[in-house]
Amino acid sequence: MKIGALIVLACFYGAYITKMILQHKQGITTDQLGKGNKPKRVKLVETALRMVSYCMVAVALASVVLDLHPMPQGLQWTGILLASIGVVFFVGGMTTMRNNWRAGIPEKDKTQLVTHGIFRISRNPAFVGFDLLYVGIAVAFPNIVHLIMTMAALVLFHQQILLEETFLKNTFGEQYQQYAAHTCRYVGRK
Repeated sequence: MKIGALIVLACFYGAYITKMILQHKQGITTDQLGKGNKPKRVKLVETALRMVSYCMVAVALASVVLDLHPMPQGLQWTGILLASIGVVFFVGGMTTMRNNWRAGIPEKDKTQLVTHGIFRISRNPAFVGFDLLYVGIAVAFPNIVHLIMTMAALVLFHQQILLEETFLKNTFGEQYQQYAAHTCRYVGRK
């Protein structure tokens, strides 16, 4: 069980880091969370999200390795399956966006609105991926710190999504509004 969870975490964070390195080689700053001259609320949410996301790496790894409250095998497999689906959503979203992908609201970068591929069923597949990864690992290897951090991350991801939706409405106008009218924030078609 532990090895499976560690492989899922390695795949997720390996994909994230690989994408950042590849974009850096092209002169693209991927990680823009809390950076730049952004409105106070945006900067606050992004900075909190950055801190929680970094902490979640350590909390998830510690939870898997220590396995303080062993769960029934079926529940652990369910959690690992959820986390694996999260990796698929995350990688699908990140690769479909190609060089338009950023962590945080870009201050200066000009990007294009992506509505094809996995974005046909989710306006936020990378966030869905994070959510499923965090919830899945917390289900498989729960402890109070892990559960609190997972809930904090889910709330902050939702706040970031709301901020990004405002940014996308302002940047892409009617094109984004038409897309949002047909595609769910998380998963599904309207």
